[in-house]
Amino acid sequence: MSKPLQGRHFIDTQEWSRDELELAIETSFDLKRKFYRDEPHALLRDRTLFMLFWEQSTRTRNSFEAGMTQLGGHAHDLSPEKLQVSHGETAEDTARVLSRMGHGIAIRNCDWGKGNAFIRSVASMSRVPVLNMQCDIYHPCQALADLMTIREKFPDGLRGRKIAVSWTYAPSYVRPISVPQSTILMMTRFGLDVTLAHPKEFKLMPEIVAQAQANAAANGTKFEMVDDMDAAFEGAHIVYPKSWGCLVTEPDRQAAVQHISKYPEWIANEKRMALAAKDSIYMHPLPASRGQEVTDGVIDGPHSVVWDEAENRLHTAKALMALTM
Repeated sequence: MSKPLQGRHFIDTQEWSRDELELAIETSFDLKRKFYRDEPHALLRDRTLFMLFWEQSTRTRNSFEAGMTQLGGHAHDLSPEKLQVSHGETAEDTARVLSRMGHGIAIRNCDWGKGNAFIRSVASMSRVPVLNMQCDIYHPCQALADLMTIREKFPDGLRGRKIAVSWTYAPSYVRPISVPQSTILMMTRFGLDVTLAHPKEFKLMPEIVAQAQANAAANGTKFEMVDDMDAAFEGAHIVYPKSWGCLVTEPDRQAAVQHISKYPEWIANEKRMALAAKDSIYMHPLPASRGQEVTDGVIDGPHSVVWDEAENRLHTAKALMALTM
């Protein structure tokens, strides 16, 4: 297997060219075929991945750990409490040590204002590739799996199709903004017209929005923002409604939850799905708050592809590791 991306960090999809991302998608499809055919594909035999989790995750942890096993290697499940990071050891020193003992480092740290900076500090001193499993700014692994899923569902091409990325109600806690940010960055580069919808308090980072606008201009796609969920769903081929926090406009967590509670009508339901295209698909990175973000009828209905989307986290994680480690 040719490995032109060996040693490359994967922190933000913007840092990879379209050709490099296409290679990752092609490799994901190839590894998925091998998985279903039960063909051996131990491309990383005797290699070690260190996984550092500040927050636990069903899909992220299991896609990387199962993926590394299927590739013939081993993944260590680590947290700050399992490292001297919790006692003050720096990101740079952690990188110096771990990168001498293994072949890759993957990090999930969504602490607002800290996560991406920590990952980049590790990358600055690491001898091995550093993979961003999600931070406060980006979720590139989810974006890659989402693009793979959309390609599967629309094999005739994406040019001219519309994706609605919409905020939804979910008052249980303040969720990161990394998924919608990576979604608008990725999809504007690969043929989709993107509509971003949210109430006024739930803006994304202005520099990310500016990058998405630049991506659309450079790639002949459209990018628009609205404050109406129905308008976003109208005619959409892909609907991607999920909750996120008003981290950009309201740093206080308690006040942020109060802002969320203002908008219980922002839910993906059957009425809104009827506004979308007949062949539309419903996507969500999971976990979804049933009855708040989405109705059971939508997430369990004929338009939902969330289980395929979740599975593709495995195949894309394997591709990233196989190409970079």
